[in-house]
Amino acid sequence: MDLEKHPQQPAAPAPPAPAGIRASDADRDRIADILREAMAEGRLTVEEHAERVDAVYRAKTVGELEPLVRDLPTPGGSTRPASTTPYAHGPEAPAGPADNLVAIFSSSTRKGRWRVGGRTNAFALFGSVEIDLTEALFSQRLTVINATSIFGSVEIKVPENISLRGSGTGVFGNFEVLTLESADPEAPVIVVNGYSVFGNVEAKPKRGKLITDLHNQLRKHLGH
Repeated sequence: MDLEKHPQQPAAPAPPAPAGIRASDADRDRIADILREAMAEGRLTVEEHAERVDAVYRAKTVGELEPLVRDLPTPGGSTRPASTTPYAHGPEAPAGPADNLVAIFSSSTRKGRWRVGGRTNAFALFGSVEIDLTEALFSQRLTVINATSIFGSVEIKVPENISLRGSGTGVFGNFEVLTLESADPEAPVIVVNGYSVFGNVEAKPKRGKLITDLHNQLRKHLGH
């Protein structure tokens, strides 16, 4: 057979992931970003957005996620272009599963001596979320916290000798991150992103709280 007379056909695009496949944190973050864009543009009410975001973080499979945005345009369509990174500062987002703290007409607290993951999603709807990192163990340099508050509050407390950065929006609410830059180049970096609607998101250092033996702690957990 003369191959020159039969040019190679272009490869078919990869099929979408089966609906029954387990949803990853990246899948959930992608859907949450679309919902956030839709609410900002007035396509969803605050109540509709809250209901769908709650369903996002409860979803177990890709098939449960897709119906939540079936009636919405995807980023890159008629909506504003999506951000190329999930946060405003720092290197790439940490890999691995995210911790989810959800408070709906309730409260959720994480404090004391606990190991901080690379990513945490905090969602408060008519409730409050408190994240206290002043006694926590940091297993990585970068920690990203995605905070959403709707008629509620998300409060984040950090040690005084780390770096704290953030980017967010308050819609008839408050979003405040007190920027810190540690003098130690090896200090953990905490990035807080998100928004509040008729609510409050606040991240600031707790006076007098420091990470002790910072270098040894990081070397131990990073394997140096």
